[in-house]
This record gives sequence, structure tokens and C-alpha cells, in this order.
Amino acid sequence: MEKKYPCAQCRMRRKYDENPQSIIARFWHWHTRFCPGWKEYLRSLGEEERNRMYENYNLIKK
Repeated sequence: MEKKYPCAQCRMRRKYDENPQSIIARFWHWHTRFCPGWKEYLRSLGEEERNRMYENYNLIKK
């Protein structure tokens, strides 16, 4: 059974996609640095998709 991740359909992430400079979008981006759910979601992705996420969202690789 495949686990479903709320991060895949996160409303705050959609706000970031629509307007990265909005307050909600900036909050979402900031919280991805420590959110355990987001980190688990990224680990669940394939390497290519994960790298695309890091690039699209200007995330710091650890």
C-alpha cells in the first residue's frame, strides 16, 4: 500500500507556485527547512523528481 503525503497537494505549496513572493508562500518555503512531513515526502520521491523539487523551490540540499 502506497503512503499518501499531504505535501503532494499542500495548499500553501500551491500558493508558492502561484506567487512565490506572497506571505503564505514565503512561510511555506521557510517551513520546508525543518518540516518532518516535507522531508519524508522528498525521501519518498525518486532521485530525479527530488532534484527537480530542490531546483524548482530553491531548497537547500542536506
